[in-house]
Amino acid sequence: MPSSSTRYKHNRMAQLRGFYYAARTGSFSRAAEKLMLSQPSVSLQIQALEREFGAQLFERQGPRIQLTADGKTMLEVATPLVEGIEQLEQTFARRRGDADSGTVSIAAGGSTIQYILPSFVEQYVSNYPQVDVRLCNVTGKAGLAQLRDGALDFAVGPMWEVPPDITFHPLFTFQPTLITCEDHPLATRKRIGLKDLVRYPLILAPKEQSSTSRLLEAVFTEHGLDYDVKLEVGGYEVIKQYVRLNLGISIVMSHCVTDRDQLYRKSLSRYFPERQYGVVLRKGRKLTEPASRFVKTLYPDWQE
Repeated sequence: MPSSSTRYKHNRMAQLRGFYYAARTGSFSRAAEKLMLSQPSVSLQIQALEREFGAQLFERQGPRIQLTADGKTMLEVATPLVEGIEQLEQTFARRRGDADSGTVSIAAGGSTIQYILPSFVEQYVSNYPQVDVRLCNVTGKAGLAQLRDGALDFAVGPMWEVPPDITFHPLFTFQPTLITCEDHPLATRKRIGLKDLVRYPLILAPKEQSSTSRLLEAVFTEHGLDYDVKLEVGGYEVIKQYVRLNLGISIVMSHCVTDRDQLYRKSLSRYFPERQYGVVLRKGRKLTEPASRFVKTLYPDWQE
């Protein structure tokens, strides 16, 4: 029968894990999902931790929770303990010389997965065939949330603003590019301005799915130009297909269009900012050896 001391230590780790995931996700219910527990169980774990330390760790406002000053201190202390336990298997494998196995979980958007990552994934799995490479099609706030709570090793994609707890290592720069069918009137013009673009219907990805679409809206609005989105559709391959049919024009990043697409292309970096794509990491988190090797495949000069 386990001693009271053993049960105490087991309960303490469970309480810290409940607190850690609640702090990272900002929700007792999402923490419960991560831990495969009920929401009341996580609440009780945190209440027990607060009683033992005589400190309020969260401010509760209905379903929303926010760390108190004591909660932030507890998170700093608990993070290496919980993450050490969560990464125990990978750490043990690395220490015993079995670092060529394990799992790498990478967040990226659809265009990054389709156009940028394939050659790197091919190179990596050729060198480390025992590693399970998992690509998660998630971006923006959702991707950062999973990166912060440890569900992902790192992300690859663009970043306009870098939060203080995140580092961004640029890899590639791509240009915003106009695409039209080859016999479109714009294809014969030497100079194309913003007013020329809004004369034609646009085919774009939905704004909630595409930072490029949001960027176009911001630039057109800034210049007081109205524009018509004739078709909203996800995926650059679908966008290019309908542009070829002359249903409209589009503006995409240069990495997703080539000579094989049989489209007219023209850089619009004069009007829209170029975009850097790179590796997104959480500060202070040590990568597993398989993840570190993948980052080095992408960014050979990177040092942890």
